[in-house]
Amino acid sequence: MRKRVFLLFASILLISCKEKLPVVEDFGGVHYSLVNQKNENVGFPDFVKGKLVVINYIFTNCPDICPLGTNNLRLIQERLKKEKINNVEFVSLSFDPEFDTPEVLAKFAGIRSLDLRNWTFLTGDKSVTDAVIKKAGVLAVVGDSTVFKDGRKIFYYIHTDRIQLIDADARIRKNYKGSEINIDEIINDIKNLG
Repeated sequence: MRKRVFLLFASILLISCKEKLPVVEDFGGVHYSLVNQKNENVGFPDFVKGKLVVINYIFTNCPDICPLGTNNLRLIQERLKKEKINNVEFVSLSFDPEFDTPEVLAKFAGIRSLDLRNWTFLTGDKSVTDAVIKKAGVLAVVGDSTVFKDGRKIFYYIHTDRIQLIDADARIRKNYKGSEINIDEIINDIKNLG
């Protein structure tokens, strides 16, 4: 009898922890054809289905919050390794695919010495990346631009500062401010969903 009561209590506790993270949006049932930093075709969210995902939305020319958010993903990744939590994938999606080619994304990751064993950078057709960020509730609006002497033009974006936690069923469970995320909070949320 005690064993049954304990199991019931443990189940209620587990369910209540997961209910603290309500579903914000659901990527389930949709498929986006993207390309990773190795120039391989990737189906999102299919390629991470069954795992927890920590995702941020970036453009590599970002002068401020994208590098901060990316560094915060690195800190989260390092903390999870230290705590031996292995069921988490990291994704950085560029909403500037016209500039952020797979080669540019690979260089961006390489300069920062990021561990890509469980971290994927994604880009793709602009209409597809726009559809993903719209579904995620992320806004990215072209702001100022810079024109170089050789004629190259770089756009800067005004955009949502966002890191998201996605569960194993491709549902967004929580939004965080990417540049100022509380690492302890997201680690606890990951443990509650894991």
